[in-house]
Amino acid sequence: MNHNVQDIKLRYSVVGSAEALNYAIDRALTVAPYDQSVLILGESGVGKEVFPRIIHDNGPRKHKKYIAVNCGAIPEGTIDSELFGHEKGSFTGAIGDRKGYFEEADGGTIFLDEVAELPMTTQARLLRVLENGEFIKVGSSTVQRTNVRVVAATNVDMLQAIQERKFREDLYYRLSTVIIHIPPLRERGADVLLLARKFARDFAQRYRTPEISLEEQAKDALRAYRWPGNVRQLKNVIEQVALFHAGEKVSAQQIAEHLPHYDEASMKPAAVAGGAAQFSYDRERELIFRLLTHLQSEIDTLREQLEQGPQAAPAASSRGHLLPEFSQRVFDDNRPEPALPVIDLEQHHAEEEPKSLEDTERESIRQALHRNGGRRKATAEELKISERTLYRKIKEYGLDQ
Repeated sequence: MNHNVQDIKLRYSVVGSAEALNYAIDRALTVAPYDQSVLILGESGVGKEVFPRIIHDNGPRKHKKYIAVNCGAIPEGTIDSELFGHEKGSFTGAIGDRKGYFEEADGGTIFLDEVAELPMTTQARLLRVLENGEFIKVGSSTVQRTNVRVVAATNVDMLQAIQERKFREDLYYRLSTVIIHIPPLRERGADVLLLARKFARDFAQRYRTPEISLEEQAKDALRAYRWPGNVRQLKNVIEQVALFHAGEKVSAQQIAEHLPHYDEASMKPAAVAGGAAQFSYDRERELIFRLLTHLQSEIDTLREQLEQGPQAAPAASSRGHLLPEFSQRVFDDNRPEPALPVIDLEQHHAEEEPKSLEDTERESIRQALHRNGGRRKATAEELKISERTLYRKIKEYGLDQ
């Protein structure tokens, strides 16, 4: 790790010691001296806005302008004017010439936050700036030049946005010369308590109120919660608690009152909730094994028919070859499957068509997420799959909406 990381944390009030956070800061420091575009990826509320400043302040442009632009907050009809400027009379309300951010920041750095919100026409203009430094003001035909470093950030899945034709692929590769991932709060371990202590102390000092303290179960509750709003949400929650419980030793229940969708089970840390999680896992395992038993028995029966002669071949089900892949996706291990009974094939075909593997898998994951209060780590442990596999499945089935 770069020896300046700790200094950077102090300078920019970055709290936390998670390895992924340190790596992101070290990566920002490494790329800062090199005049390349940087794309910062991370969920909403993780603190992405700190990293462009780190890059600018530690690079060769540090004595030039730094301009931060929230692309999602500017109306589509005026975004081109804001970024590239306009000439007098170019549209209604253009009572004079105006410089855009790219002209104002010439020689410095522009931070484009929520860059995925840019309209496609604006993306084409931005691509031209990144390729050769050229832009044209709205209402003008004169090509102007600018020399800026672009740092962009988004919480959007860019590859999915490209696939859905919401973001230009060529612009993505121009912006992402270097990519920095900012970890979500739920993956930063004990950092949640360090941040909570800082926010509580800051609130008490700002408003001259007695500082709150946390009971052990309250600390467990903070660690166990998923924090969909990340650091921003934690700050909001701690300030509410500090306001209404000033000077008190705060309990887990008092914390829970300020957390949306926070059930009793999610108030327990993983080690305490293990018994309940195991019980839920057994039920889920039973459901999935029933499906596997059903499919395996069909395959065995079809195999017997094929061995009897070619006339049985048309009866072969196309679903059989999916079984090994499905088993690997669900369990993510190489455990041997149990001995499975053979069912009556004719009786099976007479029954109602069963749900597809995808539907069953989607429902299993959805129910497991519900039981674990949306906590993906606990859900992955319950389903005996990796968190990466679970995240991919959640996106694939649209369960993160």
